[in-house]
Amino acid sequence: MCAETFSLVSEDELKEEICRVMRALYERGLITALGGNVSARVPGAKEFWITPSGVFKGAVEPDDLVKLDLDGNIVEGILRPSIERLMHAAIYRVRPDVNAVVHAHNPYTLGLALAGVELKPVSDEAVMVLRRVEIVPFAFPGTDKLANLVAKYAAKGARALVLQNHGVVAMGANLLEAEALVETMEEVAIAQYVAMSLGKEPRTIPEKDVELYMKLYHIKE
Repeated sequence: MCAETFSLVSEDELKEEICRVMRALYERGLITALGGNVSARVPGAKEFWITPSGVFKGAVEPDDLVKLDLDGNIVEGILRPSIERLMHAAIYRVRPDVNAVVHAHNPYTLGLALAGVELKPVSDEAVMVLRRVEIVPFAFPGTDKLANLVAKYAAKGARALVLQNHGVVAMGANLLEAEALVETMEEVAIAQYVAMSLGKEPRTIPEKDVELYMKLYHIKE
């Protein structure tokens, strides 16, 4: 789904897609019953929809979602918005190209980060989809400090972040892209973990090939 197609999606369809992504993440073990959140907006909008707090993530419905402005204030909805609303709002403020944010708790990705191991270009998807993953120092969830830290790293142009001792954040032009980033992070992490558990250093795609790919497709890290 390209950004042009995504911009034609109605708010009702957008809300349905947010709920689909939440269910998929829960079924894949990338979020827990009460942990993880997703938001999205119509491109260019100054408001966004986000998942609620205190609701079972595997069964979130469109009517459960809450609409916020870019300062994190409630515009529409009756439930409490996610505790991470400030982080989502901060990303949208500094990244006009981002229309969807997924915050998950990828166990293998987080496990590697806890061990001081960064995600490496061990597969073509790691190069093509992830490109560069930034590590964000720990800050307590739901705080201004975390929101400001994430905004700082997001402003550098990264598409994916690992929140130390916490989880991951993926930013996309649409929900499908953000969802794919979260999944790819975990796939890469699992591949690295398997190689390391066998006592082997993961083989990476040569730097010259990574650079060639970036040049061919005019991609900035």
